[in-house]
Amino acid sequence: MKIATWNVNSLKVRLPHLLGWLADARPDVVCLQETKSEDKNFPVTDLQAAGYHCAFSGQKTYNGVAILSREPISEVHYGIPDFADEQKRVVAATLGDVRIVCVYVPNGQEVGSDKYAYKLQWLAALTGWLRGELAKYPKLALLGDYNIAPEDRDVHDPQAWQGNVLVSEPERAAFHALQSLGLRDAFRLFEQAEKSYSWWDYRMLAFRRNQGLRIDHILVSPALQCTACTIDKAPRKLERPSDHTPVIAEVN
Repeated sequence: MKIATWNVNSLKVRLPHLLGWLADARPDVVCLQETKSEDKNFPVTDLQAAGYHCAFSGQKTYNGVAILSREPISEVHYGIPDFADEQKRVVAATLGDVRIVCVYVPNGQEVGSDKYAYKLQWLAALTGWLRGELAKYPKLALLGDYNIAPEDRDVHDPQAWQGNVLVSEPERAAFHALQSLGLRDAFRLFEQAEKSYSWWDYRMLAFRRNQGLRIDHILVSPALQCTACTIDKAPRKLERPSDHTPVIAEVN
């Protein structure tokens, strides 16, 4: 099974990119973030025509998540239980015997801000909920834009970013807390090229200069055998691209 995650940064703007990529890459499952689309405007017809079932949770202008699957989707769940949140950041679904959880982790804005505190609270709630999900669904994959670069090698200039949001120690500790549930960072299960990133700022020619961060991740449970994980930079080279690019894993 080929599973992927992609922050499309507006599904309305990037739908042609997504449909082209689906036709070329042919993933079995795709988790999308920042769809920025109310549910009534979600392009179900276009995606069904491309061969995908859809589960989605969106809102206007901000956030929004979706799971696209070639297999029928069941047991769909939205949000984190017992965590009051109007922002649309979580959708989970079962595909066969595999549980797929798609997340768009809060950015945090600035270390010490209210949004940063919300991010850490959100991550703690996610971790607590996933502990129960893993007990029910041994084959589980957590895909999404985590807005966390777990290690210095995931940052183009660790010294310049030191102490900032996305790389701060509390955020990295929250990422490791997810791993402590038994989840493995699929990308790091394999030897990878240095300076491998999934996000580049639109400014300062960051993509051309490869000044990026690896903040889009696929974490898999031990029951899912992962045989490969790559970052597909091709969509980032398109005209008017998302600032993120897809991450793809092969699991058995």
